[in-house]
Amino acid sequence: MNKSINRKSTAASAIRGPQILISMGARCAAWCLMLMFASLPNLAFAQPPCSGIHVKILKISNSTGAIACALFQSPKGFPKDFLRFATNITIIKIQESQATCHFSDIPPGNYAMAVIHDENMNGSLDTNWLGAPKEGFGFSNNAEALLSAPSFSAASFQYDGQDIDMKMSLSY
Repeated sequence: MNKSINRKSTAASAIRGPQILISMGARCAAWCLMLMFASLPNLAFAQPPCSGIHVKILKISNSTGAIACALFQSPKGFPKDFLRFATNITIIKIQESQATCHFSDIPPGNYAMAVIHDENMNGSLDTNWLGAPKEGFGFSNNAEALLSAPSFSAASFQYDGQDIDMKMSLSY
């Protein structure tokens, strides 16, 4: 009699085993679906990133080095002394000769921006013995540097606190 009970329970467990695996797989799939649907409201109602100033840098000659974007709120130190007087500084690696600087949580006001292509990553715009830049540079409003850097007023722009997309070309 013990042999028949053992055979019966062995047969029953052999049949029950696949059912347990199937039901565990179904439970796992149900949990995955539930988690996926639970995260949909986050995706559908996600807040956009903070408003700010977004600058796409054009005419980058190569992918060597980094791009430094300096945002100034006053003429003091513009553009040469950006490490001391810039309101915000962003330094980004160049990828495939492209770069975009993002400045978030900037209060409304009047600003000017200077950008350099720091090819040797020494933290400054290299110049030759005459003082002419050896690396790429650019200014907001595409203000031109003729014999010296443009003034703050020539490069300035009004920012109202909303998203603003700008494009800035570099000169070499």
